[in-house]
Amino acid sequence: MRVKICGITNLEDALWAIEYGADALGFVFYEKSPRYISVDKAREIVDILPPFIERVGLFVNCDSSHVNRVCFDTQMSLAQIHFEPEVNFFEELKYKYMRVIRADSKEKISNFADGYRIVDAFVDSYGGEGKRVDLSWFDNQDCSNIILAGGLDSQNLEEVIKYNFYGVDVSSGVEAFKGKKDRLKMKNFIEMVKNG
Repeated sequence: MRVKICGITNLEDALWAIEYGADALGFVFYEKSPRYISVDKAREIVDILPPFIERVGLFVNCDSSHVNRVCFDTQMSLAQIHFEPEVNFFEELKYKYMRVIRADSKEKISNFADGYRIVDAFVDSYGGEGKRVDLSWFDNQDCSNIILAGGLDSQNLEEVIKYNFYGVDVSSGVEAFKGKKDRLKMKNFIEMVKNG
């Protein structure tokens, strides 16, 4: 499984995540989030990152031109769309994107099943609250194009791994406090995912 460490706010956390084996880093461009990062700060971090690391920008309640501008200015490689946008939004995007399903029912996890998508637990704050989707919803489902997010940590990974998700997306589960990662938690989490 691939691992995305989301809510990166500083270079130290980014570099340790990569050192431990993260495949992707998430940058939250949503000002109401405690993990919000400015365009300038994100670009400073991205400029120092080694190659072959996916850089994912998370966006909430904005228009396509904003996503295009921020992705260009920060050199994001993927846009994570964490809301239901207006018609034509995706047609106007100039960057590869992934949709987020904020699931509050089993039926929702099948949305956009023709492509890769992130399934996160529904919370009013658009994630980062440590709430997890009911795993039984994935019983007898093909999870090979799903990235699971929400409420993940090294304590509950064992029950997640059996579903063979494409990847996992973690934020609060590897934090010392909101906006700052805990090195040991990141290390343990990534090692558990990579080693099964």
